[in-house]
Amino acid sequence: MLTSTYPQTQSAELLNRTLSLTVVIPCYNEVNTVEKVLARVEAVGLADEIILVDDGSTDGTTEILKRLEAENRPHVRVLYHAQNKGKGAALVTGFEAASSDVLLIQDADFEYDPRDYPILLKPLEEGISPVVYGSRFLGGPRKAMNFWNMVANKLLTLATNILYNAILSDMETCYKAFRAEVVHDMVIRARGFEFEPEITAKVLKQGIRIYEVPISYNGREWHEGKKIKWTDAPIALWTLFKYRFVD
Repeated sequence: MLTSTYPQTQSAELLNRTLSLTVVIPCYNEVNTVEKVLARVEAVGLADEIILVDDGSTDGTTEILKRLEAENRPHVRVLYHAQNKGKGAALVTGFEAASSDVLLIQDADFEYDPRDYPILLKPLEEGISPVVYGSRFLGGPRKAMNFWNMVANKLLTLATNILYNAILSDMETCYKAFRAEVVHDMVIRARGFEFEPEITAKVLKQGIRIYEVPISYNGREWHEGKKIKWTDAPIALWTLFKYRFVD
């Protein structure tokens, strides 16, 4: 069994938490990081259920997940797509299989730190909002990201705020946590990275005010396997416009 040397997180605020947590991890060709990310999520000690969705990986990720699955960890489930369908499709698969009160999205790389879970979960536990986003632009520690990536993020967030009368600082963040009932009956059509604007649009159209908290960010470079491309930005923008006027 994998043992982790990642520091165990202690959170006095969440020792008596009342909401169960499912962490959904979409995976596509993350052979170098997925096992370590799972160890980091486990080390935080807050996930009642961890669902990994292999989205048709071809680099050895599938074999690692099958080995982890064979270790018979009762809190870990692995689901498989026979072919690559996209991050959005993988998340929909994970959401449909989740059984907890709260769903939290975790990428299978090192850009986002599971030690931020307590700050993400606290507003949910306190009933402040049923949806919490972790923002990379609210003063948390971060590695400098590519300038044009930052510009695209800011423009898409601005478009979100204009179209949906919101004041978000980071719509494109991976760290999104939801009360399960918010997304239980939500139809998500996105198959790729347009998942982020679609689910944000549909949450805001429910009249929910998304609560943001600062998180750390360690963005990876293109040669390290970063997958989102500049061509995803126009698709995200179109998605925001489409769901503003379409149910």
